[in-house]
Amino acid sequence: MSIIDPIRLGGKEVYPLIEGGKGVSISTGASSGAWAAAGGIGTISAVIADCYDENGEVIPHEYKGRTRRERHDEMVQYSIDGTIDQIRKAWEISKGEGLININMLWELGGAQRALHGILEKTKDMVHGVTCGAGMPFKLGELAASYGVHYYPIISSGRAFKLLWMRAFKKYGDLLGGVVYEDPWRAGGHNGLSNAEDPEAPGDPYPRVVELRKIMDKFGLQNVPIIMAGGVWKLDEWKDWINNPEVGKISFQFGTRPLLTKESPISDKWKDLLRTLKEGDVLLQNFSPTGFFSSAVKNSFLGELVERAQRQISFAKSQCEEHNSLLEVARKKFWVKGDDKADAEKWIAAGHDTAMKTPDDTLIFVGDEKSAEIRKDQADCVGCLSQCRFSSWADNEKNSTGRLADPRSFCIQKTLDDIAHDGSVDHNLAFAGHNAFRFATDPFYSNGYTPSVKELFDRIKEGL
Repeated sequence: MSIIDPIRLGGKEVYPLIEGGKGVSISTGASSGAWAAAGGIGTISAVIADCYDENGEVIPHEYKGRTRRERHDEMVQYSIDGTIDQIRKAWEISKGEGLININMLWELGGAQRALHGILEKTKDMVHGVTCGAGMPFKLGELAASYGVHYYPIISSGRAFKLLWMRAFKKYGDLLGGVVYEDPWRAGGHNGLSNAEDPEAPGDPYPRVVELRKIMDKFGLQNVPIIMAGGVWKLDEWKDWINNPEVGKISFQFGTRPLLTKESPISDKWKDLLRTLKEGDVLLQNFSPTGFFSSAVKNSFLGELVERAQRQISFAKSQCEEHNSLLEVARKKFWVKGDDKADAEKWIAAGHDTAMKTPDDTLIFVGDEKSAEIRKDQADCVGCLSQCRFSSWADNEKNSTGRLADPRSFCIQKTLDDIAHDGSVDHNLAFAGHNAFRFATDPFYSNGYTPSVKELFDRIKEGL
């Protein structure tokens, strides 16, 4: 028996249970279609989605453009073509049951262009567009032009108030829901502000109550708040259901659908999820987007942590603070005395290449890592509207105007690789902070992998 009742959205009754969108190529038509078929809202990632050839095989994302702008255009087209293919697949699987949303990273380079290209060719199949990672001021207008609903992802009532007052109030009738994504517990990119401590998770309840009060003032009592991040089973959220302070509520599940039969991630990634312990997911700010994000602690993140620790400040000329001369590969830098000693230890250990950062610091890496960083920067496909790693920006100059930052990484490269059976130890593996519960939840004992329908029915029962 379900502990949560269906709600009416888009002229249809569905369970207020949403599959969280995960890109690149992780939330596909296979998983979202099955979720919708079970009676919920399935979500397809529209970020560089996979498309198929005439034999149903995935077409690799290969970039042939000579310039970043040319490769950027290829990337946008991959997002359009792949998402259309995934929507059609989800529609066939769902057989008209439930609803299908698409999820777009607002900071994707060419996000709005991609959304136009997708929605133009998927009429009557897409219920709504979910958008996060940034302030999507044009989301309501864009969705309204195709008659679809929109679901902004926010992490505070203040952010939603700003969006509503500046843009959304003109398109209130198509606001399908407001996703409150917990910035400490959700997987992937998080909306943690500079004023919030990443080491001190806040209680989501007062933040959601504040959001509801703001929404009620705008006459949005019937618009559901979608709780996302840290949601494992509904039995733990009973106090939120039918609670007048929270109002109409839905729940989003991002991590649990990873471990299903329909999930496209590799078996080795699924096996990794079964072994995680509490604390094995790290909230960190290495992402080239500039946002905090949560991912599994592995060699990939470990190298980034170590890279950032091998860092000292420098000056172009001698001054009172930077008064020691350091020579690295025939280049001279003025550094602090204590820092010079540290740098010499790193160089002796093989980290003998000094790379400048935009903050007038040097990081020390080996020749092989330096060559990899520079190649990844040169191969940039412009996947973000602004990338601190490569200094790409989706503007007339195709540049942020800042020095490329070697403390970050190429996010398109690593997410594409892990999505297509690449290493789970040497790539970024996004996950929510509850992922350790796969190892302790009896539902997954003895290596059991459920179907989406089995998982959905269990979630309905509160388990």
